[in-house]
Formats: sequence, C-alpha cells, structure tokens
Amino acid sequence: MTGPSSVSGIDLKEPASAELEFADNGLVIQLFGSHNSHLARVEQMVDVAIHTRGNEVTIVGAPEAVEAARSGLAALYRRLQEGLPVGQEEVDAAMRMAIGGSDESSADDLTIRTRKRHISPRSPMQAAYIRAIDTYELVFGLGPAGTGKTYLAVAKAVENLVSGEVDRIILSRPALEAGEQLGFLPGDLREKVDPYLRPLYDALHDMLPTGQVSKRLSSGEIEVAPLAFMRGRTLSNAFVILDEAQNTTAVQMKMILTRLGENSRMVVTGDLTQVDLPRGTRSGLRDALEILADVEGVSFIHFSEKDVVRHPLVTRMVQAYERAEARRRTAARYESGGHGGGRDTPR
Repeated sequence: MTGPSSVSGIDLKEPASAELEFADNGLVIQLFGSHNSHLARVEQMVDVAIHTRGNEVTIVGAPEAVEAARSGLAALYRRLQEGLPVGQEEVDAAMRMAIGGSDESSADDLTIRTRKRHISPRSPMQAAYIRAIDTYELVFGLGPAGTGKTYLAVAKAVENLVSGEVDRIILSRPALEAGEQLGFLPGDLREKVDPYLRPLYDALHDMLPTGQVSKRLSSGEIEVAPLAFMRGRTLSNAFVILDEAQNTTAVQMKMILTRLGENSRMVVTGDLTQVDLPRGTRSGLRDALEILADVEGVSFIHFSEKDVVRHPLVTRMVQAYERAEARRRTAARYESGGHGGGRDTPR
C-alpha cells in the first residue's frame, strides 16, 4: 500500500509498483471479476493497492507483495487464455502459489488432465506433491484433511491410466471403522465395505464420466477394495493408493508396501493426528516414516494447515483442533510426569 516510508523512526521499504496490460478485453472482465471482486481479493491477500484503467492494471505496495500480485494475475490470465474458468477458488490458489514463490510456468506444467477436468496445484506444497508423484515410485502424502492429498493422488492415477502408463488403478483403505462388526452389517461384502471407500469413489467420479467409472470398475481396470484384500498379491503395472494409512498397523503397512510390482507406483496418504487404532496399537504409518526415512526412491511430502484449500473456515477449524490437540498432549505429559510414551494416541 502507498504510505509513509517510516513509522516511529523505523525505516520501511519504499513502495514499489508494477504495470500489466492484457490484450483481450473479454478475458479482462473475467479476470477482474464481478465489480472487481477478484482484484479486491488479491489486494486483501497480499496487501497491495490495484488501480485499473481499461485493460491496464497498476499494482502498488511493498516490493514482494507487488511481485506476488503481478505473478498471480499473470497466471490467472493465462488460465483464461486456455479456456479454463477463474473464480474465487482459482484466485486464492494462484495467489497462494505466487506468495510461496512458485514459478508460474512450472506450476502450469503440473496441471493434471483427466476426462472431466484439468486440476492445477493450489499451493506450493501441492506442486511439490505432484512433482514427487511424477518422480518417485513411492510417495507419502502426510497432513490434515483438506490439503488435497487423496484427491490429487486419484487425479494422477486417472491421468496415468487414461494415458496408458499403467494398466489399472488400485484404491485401498483400511475399513477400520467396521472392525469386528462388519459381519453384522446388511448386504453382501461389497455393500458392507463400500461406505468406508466412498471418498475414493467420489474422487473418481470427479475425474471420469459416470459411465467410464462403472465400466472400468466392472473390467477391473479400477479396483476399490479394503486393505485386507491386498494380502498375497503382486501389484504390477498399477497405480496404487493407500488412503487413511494412519489406521494401518505396522504389519498391514509392511504388507501393502511389499505388494509393489514392476512398472507400478504407490501413493500413501494419512494424517497422524487422526489415528483411530485401539489404544496401545502403534500406527503403521508412523512406523513406515521412521523405517523408510533414508530409503532411496521414497519421497515424503508434509502438508500443514497452511495448505488446506477448502473453505477458509475449514482452515480455521483445522488450526483450532491442532491447538486443542497440542494442549491435550501437554496436559498428558504433565500428568504422566513428563514421559510421552511410545504409542499413538487416538482421538
């Protein structure tokens, strides 16, 4: 923002400015948003002043903020040139990338293309995650809900299947919530376990036409199954996703990781603050992080609440829960005389 260059005798950086000119007046209307709402959002996110004159934009503020705004608006304009929509979610995503210092062109190169939609990274950590999946045969995506761990993994799996890089997708979750009560649920085995796998089906339907999802499920090109179904198999020419991995035991985790076959890659996602295992049972995800930390060919991507890309309220709620969890851990250590113990604490 424009203003004095010093406060109470402390020198501040001189304000900088940048000018942008956009050639297509039709796209400019979409870029600016209704009543310039998109520009107002950019101003709010990086604390700059944006002035418009026709298809020209002048950005004024601190140098780093001006550069972030310039980079974000340029990325959004390129998105419009490619025929892709720009709404508040896209504005927020572009600005998160710009604030994080991610290169615009490299972020564009990371766009995942599926039959129903094109999906671009919405934070620098999402960009790192996509790069890791492209590079490593085994990737761990770790962090809170809403960071895109599972969604992006499913998108990459669909992209790989459609392009012919793999022959099949295998999506798995531990059906922990069913526990010993699984046999008492109504219906056949698929009807019993499907509710625990529904988030994976939802992601698939976002990527592929409904008819394609059903057809590929029937043909076996896409398999959605509880973790127990993976025992004894070798998963070759496949893209394997293990979701909610914090609810695996150490034995289960070793079992699924050693299923990886030729020309396959695996993505393991989980949140160690959301362990539902019985008290005293160590999470297989935590076990794997410690054992595989120095193994070549494995990548670990750690998301935080800063990477939550859902409704802003979700970010605030995640932060509130993390603060509450930290207070509980502190209280537990105090009550136990300062000994933290070696198990994972369930919610």
